[in-house]
Amino acid sequence: MSPFRASAPLTSKWEHFRFEVDDGVATVTLDRPDKLNALTFEAYADLRDLLAELPQRGDVRVLVVRGSGRAFCSGGDVNEIIGATLSMSPDQLLAFTRMTGEVIRGMRECSVPIIAAVHGMAAGAGAVIALAADFRVCTPAARFAFLFTKVGLSGADMGAAYLLPRLVGLGHATRLLMLGDTVNADEAFRIGLVSELVTSDAFEEAVGGLARRLASGPTQAYAQTKALLTKEQDMSLSAAVELEAMTQALLMNGQDYAEFHAAFNEGRQPRWQGR
Repeated sequence: MSPFRASAPLTSKWEHFRFEVDDGVATVTLDRPDKLNALTFEAYADLRDLLAELPQRGDVRVLVVRGSGRAFCSGGDVNEIIGATLSMSPDQLLAFTRMTGEVIRGMRECSVPIIAAVHGMAAGAGAVIALAADFRVCTPAARFAFLFTKVGLSGADMGAAYLLPRLVGLGHATRLLMLGDTVNADEAFRIGLVSELVTSDAFEEAVGGLARRLASGPTQAYAQTKALLTKEQDMSLSAAVELEAMTQALLMNGQDYAEFHAAFNEGRQPRWQGR
């Protein structure tokens, strides 16, 4: 948690998805099951703002993003977004497309680890949100479809052309983004899009277990690992090695590093403080 707060209070209630915090684990549930959890303008804006607030809170150490009903997220609502954008001016369209990108940038720059719990379709923007998470835990019913070219837009949307090749390679990314075809869970796992593939019966336990492991672990170490994984994609090896050296030197001055040493010599598990 940042020690510095401004005048504006943290948001007490989010209107366009369900938000809960339990023992360090925050859960965003996209909750329009009748629309396969399609996103609205307001849902994008709430996600953008939540991701900016999470590091300022003192009660969240991991975020789980999931969908209600039978889908994860089917992308932008066809009528509420696609239909509405047909009558927008160029400046309004740019404001909208920048906002969607800010959600993905917020996910990657947020210091809190993020798990996408995917038990059904993740399409369009939903696929990119899953892509931007740090972990994707999926059931065999999970499917991914980067549908942007199928609506007449570039397959490079919301940072997908930046993130996807780095995860699955340029060849697979080209196929997925250009053709927009649906990829099932087995294929997604084979190419590296899925972090963990579990049975439907084991899904909740797998998501919850990973969330609890992250929430109870060394949060500063996790945060810096995430930050460097993102930043070093655009660095030379020399710059990356120097950044890692400075980061490790700072963390070596932290309480968690000393706690590991004490726990090791006392024959117990470390009690991580995130400091």
